[in-house]
Amino acid sequence: MSKPPLHALQGFVATARLGNLSRAAESMHLTISALSHQIRGLEERLGQQLFVRNPRGVSLTGDGQRLFERVAEHLDAIEHAMRPFGMRRDEVLTLTLMPSFATSWLVPRLPRFVAAHPQLEIHLRSTIAVVDFERDTDLDAGLRYGPGHWPGLEAVHLFDDWLTPMASPALIERLGRPTLETLGDFPLLGAPGGRWTEWFKRFGGQPPKRYVANFDDSETLHRAAVEGMGIVLGRLTLAWPLIDANRLAQLFDQRLKADFSHYLVFPPRSRSHGGLAHFRDWVLDEAAQYTAAQT
Repeated sequence: MSKPPLHALQGFVATARLGNLSRAAESMHLTISALSHQIRGLEERLGQQLFVRNPRGVSLTGDGQRLFERVAEHLDAIEHAMRPFGMRRDEVLTLTLMPSFATSWLVPRLPRFVAAHPQLEIHLRSTIAVVDFERDTDLDAGLRYGPGHWPGLEAVHLFDDWLTPMASPALIERLGRPTLETLGDFPLLGAPGGRWTEWFKRFGGQPPKRYVANFDDSETLHRAAVEGMGIVLGRLTLAWPLIDANRLAQLFDQRLKADFSHYLVFPPRSRSHGGLAHFRDWVLDEAAQYTAAQT
């Protein structure tokens, strides 16, 4: 028996998964008659009926189910292996990043990059999850906040981040502006990491006996400060748009270096990506300008 063509097996698997010839044909950009012809040819080669019709579409026969179990996984592996080669185009750049970083830092600057490189198409994937570049092969690079070491990825340092007390103008008007010595007497917002303890140890004053509220999410923490709930040990990159809009104010010149920094990361397969090369040069320049403005 001659080997069945790969496209016929792909059509068979698509039909088995969708249970409908029309939807399967659409997913493969075929006509229904072309897909039906492929499946009939496969059945003739195997000498077995693979599908039976039902009121909602088609379902697998016993022989069809056994074939599906033997070939579907292998076809998926082939598709996964070929995806980086078939989909990547140097004029299309797909980036992953945290929603908070996209809103506070990248998007306000991105129009400059788009204007300088109109031939490039940018796709932003905003997510709080750490993506797997081996699995998500359509991703070219990412912007990450972390220690700078991720297995299997190259990391380019962009800039450090800094922490400093901030409060809403309304809170300052209501309670006055604290000094380093009196800061602990004001309502403070707790955050993960225990950095308030380090702040008081380094810059003086006494920490409060309790915090007004504690948060495990940076965006919610900064939002609470904007609403006047208390003083936040804010992260400058996240808070800068709020400071610029006069919704938060820095209380002191003193700062603590954040535990992590910002990086551009990418897998080895993206080294030769032309669009990423342009983006890397641009984002390094933007990072240098941002760092200079903070000092």
